[in-house]
Amino acid sequence: MTETRRSGAETRERILAVAREHFARQGYDRTTIRAIASEAQIDPSMVMRYFGSKEELFTAAASIDLALPDLTTVAAGEAGRVMTAHFVRTWDSEGTLMALLRRAASDPQAAEQMRGIFATQVAAAITPLCPDPAQARRRAALAATQLLGIALGRYVLHLPPIVEMDAEEIVEWVGPTIQRYLTAESA
Repeated sequence: MTETRRSGAETRERILAVAREHFARQGYDRTTIRAIASEAQIDPSMVMRYFGSKEELFTAAASIDLALPDLTTVAAGEAGRVMTAHFVRTWDSEGTLMALLRRAASDPQAAEQMRGIFATQVAAAITPLCPDPAQARRRAALAATQLLGIALGRYVLHLPPIVEMDAEEIVEWVGPTIQRYLTAESA
């Protein structure tokens, strides 16, 4: 195997980029260290040197910044639609997030990683909108159930009615529910 000369940081980033592609395309179980190494043009032992195990590589590859929009700049009553649209675009373009969702259904460590992403990033994004900021985590969890449910139905289970909907239609149906979770007074 011909190895390309790169710095340690460049090698690590190249491994992560290739791993993200493989995990997104093939899922965790069908992705191999050997295939990642081959595409990254390195010896498989280098992948292990940088990441220790396939599990640790997956965890690093699935460290995702959702890049949520600043919902405080959105017109009143539109945050739910904006957040829903953002997630549909993210699910469509971020295959690693989908790989994490699939794995989280059966692996406790991946489930914890998914919980962490939603608990920290989504809760932080919605806290300024909440009538009671102490409820931000609860409201983020409720929003996550809807957004993850759409992703599961559309991209994992391939439920025909959800798959057939375009992004705008999903936003129109789900956005108002997310809005309620974000801004409605407590029940």
